[in-house]
Amino acid sequence: MGCFLSKPAGAGPLPPKDAADAAALPADNPADPEAAAANGGADSAAADGGGDDKDAAKRAVPVFREFGLAELRAATKGFSADLIVSESGEKAPNVVYRGRLDGGRLIAVKRFSRLSWPDPQQFLAEAAGVGKVRHKRLVNLIGCCAEGDERLLVAEYMPNDTLSKHLFHWDKQPLPWEMRLRVAYYIAQALDHCNAENRKIYHDLNAYRVLFDEEGDPRLSSFGLMKNSRDGKSYSTNLAYTPPEFLRTGRVIAESVIYSYGTVLLDLLSGKHIPPSHALDLIRGKNILLLMDSSLEGQYANEDASKLVDLASKCLQFEARDRPNIKYLLSSVGPLQKQKEVASHVLMGITKATAVLPTILSPLGKACSGMDLTAVHDILLKTGYKDEEGAENELSFQEWTQQVQEMLNTKKFGDIAFRDKDFKTAIDYYSKLVGMMSVPSATVFARRSFSYLMNGQSELALRDAMQAQVCMPEWPTAFYLQALALSKLGMETDAQDMLNDGATFEAKKQNSWRG
Repeated sequence: MGCFLSKPAGAGPLPPKDAADAAALPADNPADPEAAAANGGADSAAADGGGDDKDAAKRAVPVFREFGLAELRAATKGFSADLIVSESGEKAPNVVYRGRLDGGRLIAVKRFSRLSWPDPQQFLAEAAGVGKVRHKRLVNLIGCCAEGDERLLVAEYMPNDTLSKHLFHWDKQPLPWEMRLRVAYYIAQALDHCNAENRKIYHDLNAYRVLFDEEGDPRLSSFGLMKNSRDGKSYSTNLAYTPPEFLRTGRVIAESVIYSYGTVLLDLLSGKHIPPSHALDLIRGKNILLLMDSSLEGQYANEDASKLVDLASKCLQFEARDRPNIKYLLSSVGPLQKQKEVASHVLMGITKATAVLPTILSPLGKACSGMDLTAVHDILLKTGYKDEEGAENELSFQEWTQQVQEMLNTKKFGDIAFRDKDFKTAIDYYSKLVGMMSVPSATVFARRSFSYLMNGQSELALRDAMQAQVCMPEWPTAFYLQALALSKLGMETDAQDMLNDGATFEAKKQNSWRG
């Protein structure tokens, strides 16, 4: 089943030069531009009542690392004003940019003002601590940078805007009642996880800190977990929304987070940014209907609305000791959800043309789906060339010549470099081997594809995975590697299609064995 190298007809779409630029940019808080954070991908789920899926989130999210300034400058096209996601633009003290890494991954980069975090080591230590707090309900922090005067945070990219945008500045439809309940529950889950990780202080929780991922699931920005820098403020929003104890002492305590959660509940109930004092007056006067968003009429039971209003009232108590704890929030909001089985993007009316994840994926398929590159490498190494056994192998039938010996040595040195994770050298030897073989090997293309991926050359990785498919049209590995490369390029829908195709051929192969 060897093949002559030609252009990969029928091998799937080639990525455009800037494939992911169609992703929407999240709006940000004019007063607090830290809020927008972004990138696709981590865990997606319909409202499932929430268990702790921390390990899955950690697998899907890149390992936290320190970035070089040059890398982030390139990712944001020189911190281009065109890529600013903060609504107040360059006037904001801490600006957030959308960026794209060499491998294709979209990121959000928060750039602090030059007076922030004068001690680089303190900044790096604080960022690394926040980077360890991983959860599917958080916009996870994946890196930082402290070079010269620059202090930068790097987070996942969220393509579907902020809660503020969906509540206060919606275009097509107001946020449905069920989705508002899901926001309240998911954010309580995020805070509960942070609490368990001993990160009990969340600075300035508000509607701008909640962002929606590609599945439409709400997530809490990790930027709010960072301690204050020298010129930072715990509360950058209007003083009318600030916890009373902060106004008195200038200090933020764990109960302050509960108060801020109460203000978010008010936003969800009213669809407006109502000062807590005014909302409490309405609640005390039994004027709950005046508080409720009129666009929600007919969507909720009065009893459920009353329960959420009551919870907001408890969270907004003047004395910190009178406010409930996070477990109480979870137990209060969880039972109010009535449509747990409906995906968030459906509730929100977000068009999402991705196929359902196959129910059966091989270990390689699962590793590619979860972007677990270490596992992918291990599986390719263990599989070796056995998938091509029984195929026409030109090396086995050619006369024993010096040319064949040289070809075998080139393959051997390429395989050794691949085994030792010296991917640049592997690329060199495999490229030489491809030029020598009149009937190329799908496995060589697969290994060079993965090596390109590890070398930050995702487009070349995709081309090689496609060539592997040309050589062996029903080889699941070729489809899984294409999915991995497409995901790196930000083409999640195409990546999902390739995973589905790979799983289909996997099942076909297994059925033929049973037959």
